[in-house]
Amino acid sequence: MVARRYLIGGLVQGVGFRLFTEDVARREGLEGFVRNLDDGRVEVLAAGEREAIARFETALNQGPPASRVDVIKIEPAKSSAPQSGFCVRL
Repeated sequence: MVARRYLIGGLVQGVGFRLFTEDVARREGLEGFVRNLDDGRVEVLAAGEREAIARFETALNQGPPASRVDVIKIEPAKSSAPQSGFCVRL
């Protein structure tokens, strides 16, 4: 089990990026959340099996069709208390 924090910049708000992220994370069986930040970026915390995280990262780099990902900062994260599933936070 690995956990990562992603800060994603580009055209990532108002283009369905959070719902796209939630869909991919659920398909991969990941736990965590995605949310918009006030500075225009999107923050993601995801935890799961190493291979699932790798596939998830590939999807984040592409994003949904209307988005444009310019930069992703990836940091190791501590998996906090057990969470059930993946959600969009407001």
